[in-house]
Amino acid sequence: MNPASIHTPVLIIGGSLVGLSASLFLAWRGVPHILVEKHHGSAAHPRATGFTEHTLEFFRAAGIAERIPQVPPGASVRRARVESLAGLHYEELPWTPGQQEERDGKATPMAGAAIAQDLLEPILREAARARGADLRTGVELLSVQQDSQRVTAQLRQRDTGASYAVTADYLIAADGAASPIREQLGIARQGAGPLRVLRSVLFRCAEADTFLERGIRQFDIDQPGFKGFLGTYSDGRWFLMFEEQSDSTDAQLRALIRQALGKDMAFELITTGRWELAGLIADRFSEGRIFLAGDAAHQLPPTRGGYGANTGIDDVYNLAWKLQRVVRQQSRPALLDTYTDERRPIAWLRHQQTFARPDYAKWVGDGYQNEPLYGNLAMELGQLTRSGAILGADAALPPAAHPRDWAGQPGTRAPHVWVRHRGNSVSSIDLLTDDFVLLTADPRWSAAAAHLSLKTLLIGADVLFPADQAFGDTYGTGDDGAVIVRPDGIVAWRSAPAAAPGATLLRAVMEKIAMPHG
Repeated sequence: MNPASIHTPVLIIGGSLVGLSASLFLAWRGVPHILVEKHHGSAAHPRATGFTEHTLEFFRAAGIAERIPQVPPGASVRRARVESLAGLHYEELPWTPGQQEERDGKATPMAGAAIAQDLLEPILREAARARGADLRTGVELLSVQQDSQRVTAQLRQRDTGASYAVTADYLIAADGAASPIREQLGIARQGAGPLRVLRSVLFRCAEADTFLERGIRQFDIDQPGFKGFLGTYSDGRWFLMFEEQSDSTDAQLRALIRQALGKDMAFELITTGRWELAGLIADRFSEGRIFLAGDAAHQLPPTRGGYGANTGIDDVYNLAWKLQRVVRQQSRPALLDTYTDERRPIAWLRHQQTFARPDYAKWVGDGYQNEPLYGNLAMELGQLTRSGAILGADAALPPAAHPRDWAGQPGTRAPHVWVRHRGNSVSSIDLLTDDFVLLTADPRWSAAAAHLSLKTLLIGADVLFPADQAFGDTYGTGDDGAVIVRPDGIVAWRSAPAAAPGATLLRAVMEKIAMPHG
């Protein structure tokens, strides 16, 4: 093909965690695309290490969850304030003060995962390529322009200097917190702002692993004259972060590591890095045919809630099914306008939750202390999604709640229930990943949907719910109601009490939630 004539439905700029996840989700959904990344591999210093149950549900849908080692059910990231790793342990620090962990394995079929980013990214690359993704590494973006018809990107192969253009119907900018694309679009950001620049040193220390028997993986080092943060990637590698006033020499870094360890242990320096501690949310997540994702849209510091990387992966899971429908001309482009409406409030809530907790409250003073705190499962599996394409997400509903407190309200994640389908025991969420799905126990709704482009699962015939988790109770519909779930597992509509089943009603609902083309 003549390089000047390259066209793709979707172009992804940035091949780190969020860009690779976008590629995987698009490839799994059969959307042709090109991803470009200026580096040839993952960064030497991993960043993210904790991936939540919801993220693992996405990877489950895309068929790679079994390749990612999961933590034991009910496990959580524990942190303590200590003199040093081997020294006095003063106290364990809760992520959400006043709330106990409630991960009992009932809300989801998945556990979280503790895997370093540089070990997860190769899994994503391989899986995306196996599904047909065109991944181009060592390629940098020179410029990007868009008009009403397309996006045009000028690219350069870094090792040869060869330049070429790619046009795309849509572009996903997963190009990091400094996002040149966001800056070119003139999209401002709001939030706690840039707060500190921290130095990080990555090292290997086998002996340090022997101090993990208590189950604590993160340590706030609190010594006179030295404050730092010590953590492990659970693979023999450790990292130490601290606020650096001036460049540290190799000898000084080694001395700080020994100080944090609190005991003379053999270790090997691997690499160092710097990162900006900041909380900044873009004013909008899209402009025309360009969509911001991950740190380009919302810069959040690392947290025990995993709000940074996991939020970005959630962004592109939300975006992938919408792009699939629009590219295939199943839905009008207006469906893509819901991206900012749905994702920005969630990013804002995670920003507020981050700085209201003790881990980061010390950096921002008292400005966030009156924020209500939501527990881990509420933030991960119980956040509310709102937009014009979700009907009935009542404004009075909280922005998040524990999954057990929801019952199929529009805007919530469809609940996980172990059900029988075609003779097999499966999670109900496994049935809700491909298309819009009507769920009902009333054959009249099923009949009304027969001539619509809408998959139907009739409870009691196609799917059997357990007696103690009846469909009508789980979804709040009663025996004669119905819900429609989107391809990303979000309830988009629920019938009103005593609503009469009818094709006209369902057609009107689908017009609003799926925005069918033509």
